[in-house]
Amino acid sequence: MAKSELQKLIDGEWYKVNDPEVASRKINSAVLCQEFNNIPENEPAKQEAKAREIFGSTGKNLVVHSRLNVDYGKNIHVGDNFLANYNLTVLDIAPVKIGNNVWIGPNTDIYTVNHPLTAKGRQERLGIGKPVTIGNDVWIGGHSTICPGVTIGNGVVVAAGSVVTKDVPDNVVVGGVPAKVIKKIEQED
Repeated sequence: MAKSELQKLIDGEWYKVNDPEVASRKINSAVLCQEFNNIPENEPAKQEAKAREIFGSTGKNLVVHSRLNVDYGKNIHVGDNFLANYNLTVLDIAPVKIGNNVWIGPNTDIYTVNHPLTAKGRQERLGIGKPVTIGNDVWIGGHSTICPGVTIGNGVVVAAGSVVTKDVPDNVVVGGVPAKVIKKIEQED
């Protein structure tokens, strides 16, 4: 029996992005994000409750400001003391795992979905999911983009406006397009 497009997606293989079963996963999260984005900023407890409903798992001390946009939501897993500033987009076709004590600046995008380089592949409406992992004690500056398949280590600072296309080791500052290591961070005693 041939694999469904959804199973191909889950298995990290090329899948048809316009498949009805794949597309149906987005509908519920789109509605939940609309509900989240309609909650006034002066009602943080309601924002927190709705974010917990959207995400797959969350730790303690969750702060997410509006606007929030996700593909699926249930593939997003965040640890304790998570802060997402305004206008976070997470295309979580594949899992996004975020550690403890992570701050994400405004207008940041995290992508797990990629598409073919060839015009033929895009005409066939193909996509592939690659997980993103962000370690503990990470600060991602505003207007940054985290690309599919990237792992960001512990204690990392991503400079504002960076495009992270490759894995980042622990305890460094990265910046630029594409992001490169700028300096090592000396840890406090």
